[in-house]
Amino acid sequence: PLDDKQLYETYHGVFISVQYCITAEVKRGVLSRNIKRQLEFVIEVPEASRKLALQPSQFRIVPESLENVKKSSLHKVPTFKFVGQLDSTSCDIASPLTGELVVEHCSASIKSIELQLVRIESSSATDSVAREATEIQNIQIADGAVCRGWPIPLYMVFPRLFTCPTVHGPQFKIEFELNLVILFTDGHLLTEKFPLKLCRLATA
Repeated sequence: PLDDKQLYETYHGVFISVQYCITAEVKRGVLSRNIKRQLEFVIEVPEASRKLALQPSQFRIVPESLENVKKSSLHKVPTFKFVGQLDSTSCDIASPLTGELVVEHCSASIKSIELQLVRIESSSATDSVAREATEIQNIQIADGAVCRGWPIPLYMVFPRLFTCPTVHGPQFKIEFELNLVILFTDGHLLTEKFPLKLCRLATA
């Protein structure tokens, strides 16, 4: 890139895309059509560092921690306690996200537990900012009745092309978050959000 420009990684999003292409054209004269082909190539931009500062995130989900439930209505909410941790919310995009979840107790019947990877694309124009969140992938980590007190491993590989290192550019942003979703058989669900910072470490 030029001295005052930044090279961004290849990324295929819904509202923002970063693509690099090579175009070749063969000119065949006046009476023949030119032959033209375009080929996309993938750019990866590793950071200078080869080490990642881990940022573990422990969580505890109980009725009192719900944000959209009034204290006066807590008696209507089933009793539950989910605890666990993400090994780091600062992640190398080439390595899987890992952690664990433990269902200590839950009075409601659990239908499934899922991990959702969400991208948040923001772009600015004049005096307004457009911000959209879309799901990239969904992984079911538990189905039906879950053993109490038993650690459930969390494991997610970041999909190529649809993820990139977190970007905070002058006119657009690409950010990511992980949603832990607990779905009950009666249709209600719990969602715990974890902002993620993705980066690409330099290899040896």
